[in-house]
Amino acid sequence: MEFFLSYIPDGIIPIFSMIVAILYVCISIAAALHILFHKNDVRSSIGWIALVFLSPFFGTIAYILFGINRVSRKAVKLNKRNISQNARTYQVIKKNLPMSSIYANQFIAYGRNVYQQEFCDNNAIKPLQNGTEAYPEMLAAIKAAKKEVLVESYIFDSDDETDKFIEAFKIAAQNGAQIKVLIDGVGTLKFFRRNIEKKLKTIKNLKYAVFLPPLIPIAFPFLNMRNHRKIMAIDGQVSFFGGMNLSKENVLIDDIKKAVLDITFRVEGPLIDQILQVFESDWEFATRKPFEACHYISSGQNEQNIPARVIANGPDNKNNVMDLIIHGAVNFAIKRIVIVTPYFLPENHILTSLEMAAMKGVSVEIIIPEVNDHPIMRWAEQYNFRRLTQRGVKIYRTHPPFDHSKIFIIDDEWAFIGSANWDVRSFRLHFEANIELFDKNLVKQLFQIAQKKKEKAQIVTIEYCKKAGFFKRLRTNACHLLTPYY
Repeated sequence: MEFFLSYIPDGIIPIFSMIVAILYVCISIAAALHILFHKNDVRSSIGWIALVFLSPFFGTIAYILFGINRVSRKAVKLNKRNISQNARTYQVIKKNLPMSSIYANQFIAYGRNVYQQEFCDNNAIKPLQNGTEAYPEMLAAIKAAKKEVLVESYIFDSDDETDKFIEAFKIAAQNGAQIKVLIDGVGTLKFFRRNIEKKLKTIKNLKYAVFLPPLIPIAFPFLNMRNHRKIMAIDGQVSFFGGMNLSKENVLIDDIKKAVLDITFRVEGPLIDQILQVFESDWEFATRKPFEACHYISSGQNEQNIPARVIANGPDNKNNVMDLIIHGAVNFAIKRIVIVTPYFLPENHILTSLEMAAMKGVSVEIIIPEVNDHPIMRWAEQYNFRRLTQRGVKIYRTHPPFDHSKIFIIDDEWAFIGSANWDVRSFRLHFEANIELFDKNLVKQLFQIAQKKKEKAQIVTIEYCKKAGFFKRLRTNACHLLTPYY
């Protein structure tokens, strides 16, 4: 700077400095006003305003690049297909629930006010654990496709296991099916490229799209607004929905270091229409082209007859739907709360609700992996262990391999399943999709799956929390400060 200023006449330097100062003040004030009008979180707003004023120009540039939500999509018109004949009213759902009428009405009314999607009945939902159970059923359904195969995945690796899906796509294409594959711009990145694209390009009748590809081809650890949904739908008749990616890691269940344990769900019934609406919306956003998927046509009464609905959330939705649904469900719990999640970093209001539930006698169990694939997140989540265990919340840490499963059940009849983790990124910064359902039998099945995971886990005790040394607590507390950005 001194070298540059040496070439400027002395009389110009004060004027130049004044112009820079005025420019800094004006830009900083403009950024601060934008923050005040568009940021709802108090801590986030204070942090951004401090950065803007304390880091001249750099703070404003950082806010423009990383602090502004540029995702602007027209709201998806829910129930655009006529499935009103399947809508579940309060009275119909209430017949299957061992709740008081007031409780049932309040619980269902709350959920519908948070997200105005109707429940539909006559659905069959089957849990499939790991790629060893899920992939064979997925591949068989794809190979039998005659009209359409839709695939949406955060991660679609290129390996010898996913090559089976490439071959299945080719068979479906030979059957005359149109195939559409939507991959996330960051989730599928490997060494600065998405290798699966090269294979997808070779398949006739297949179109693929990339969701919000980054300008710089590198997977930043805190890059937001990712499409974290995992959806597969075939001919409008069967769908696979949950949190399982497409990768060889999902079949290596005995490999402690490389395996990823997970769960997804096979769905049949009119709920598929709601799943297809999510895919359509994401496809149209990524391609800027209109698209309408096959419509579900009933083939008779499903034995399970599960009332359910799809709840989609993302940074284009200012209502924080996932956060509100989960928070409300915790508050409505009477008997038990069971949470299985790979990452547990919810904000303080949900932590407080879990503590209050445990204090009033509700059994609260949180099952998380002892080691996950993000060390900083693993250290950060330990910050909350002591406060939760002191209030009676039971935390279980499963030994490797890494468990990526997501299950959330309340009492004996309600479950929330899908792609969302228990962290700020899933609740606010990523595009997620979950299914809310009422069914005693399926909830019992999910509870048994969770209990088997718990049997192989180690409980977190208060003694364990207290014996943490100074440097471990320092690391944990420092990592916890980044919770809003994970």
